[in-house]
Amino acid sequence: MQSLVRRLTVVTRYHHHQPQPNLSFNPHRISQTRPSTHIAQPSNLGHHIPSPSSAIHHFHSCRSQSMIVRNYLSNLFAKNLLHRTLPRVHFHRQNFNFNHNYNSYRRGWRSWFYGLTPNDAVLGLIVANAAIYLFWRVASQKFMINNFTISLDNIKSGRLHTLITNAFSHVDTWHLISNMIGLYFFGMNIACKFGSNFLLNLYFAGAIGGSVFYLVHQAYKAQTSKGWGAIDASKKVALGASGAVNAVMLLDIFLNPRATLYLDFIIPVPAALLGIFLIGKDMLRIIEGDSTISGSAHLGGMAVAAIAWAGVRKGRF
Repeated sequence: MQSLVRRLTVVTRYHHHQPQPNLSFNPHRISQTRPSTHIAQPSNLGHHIPSPSSAIHHFHSCRSQSMIVRNYLSNLFAKNLLHRTLPRVHFHRQNFNFNHNYNSYRRGWRSWFYGLTPNDAVLGLIVANAAIYLFWRVASQKFMINNFTISLDNIKSGRLHTLITNAFSHVDTWHLISNMIGLYFFGMNIACKFGSNFLLNLYFAGAIGGSVFYLVHQAYKAQTSKGWGAIDASKKVALGASGAVNAVMLLDIFLNPRATLYLDFIIPVPAALLGIFLIGKDMLRIIEGDSTISGSAHLGGMAVAAIAWAGVRKGRF
């Protein structure tokens, strides 16, 4: 009797702790599956031992379940891998944009150039002219003549940069001072009205215009002269900022013809009258053949000023 009671107690405790079987198993929903746990108990407890066919069915169910989990994890891993890899490929592709630094440098240089104040532009031109004037004192004469003067021989030799560099070159001290005084007063008026960029473009255009007019005049003299006259015209050099300064000064006179200007800082004259006087004096120099001051270079600057004045009146600047 005591043994029978002990056996019933063991069976009751085992049934109390035994997990309930999952009767609604769906192999397509992973969250509802629970792995079955079979505890091997002694035969005298009366538990059911599964048959071989049911064990084989349970093995195939677990195998299909593991295949579903494996495919799901593989797809999830592949999607995450592609999602994380594509931005990295795009990032590395941007590193091969070699034009990025050049464009940044170009934008930075332009912003600096257009950010110059009128005072910066005028003083910059004056400092550049003064630096070349001092350079004439320390550099070799041959180097300076080949690179900072304008002549037919320099152009024939391919030194085209002299079309501009001669407009920063002075040998005589009073020549430098007079040009820089005119550049400061008239250049400040132009820069304050149209901007520093306009002043710099006008200065360079006046330099090129003065050089072209001088070369044309020298070529004409070389064609009409004979012997040493033709050779002298080909080798004759010119330098100075007079053509560029003339472009700045005459543009200001064209825009303000009724203003009062002081000739030689003493004599007050109307701006229009002073402009007529300067143009007539340069034409007389060409006719008389003045060998000291090039009237043709001055007229080249005047032509640039006239073109700029016409552009301003038409609203192009």
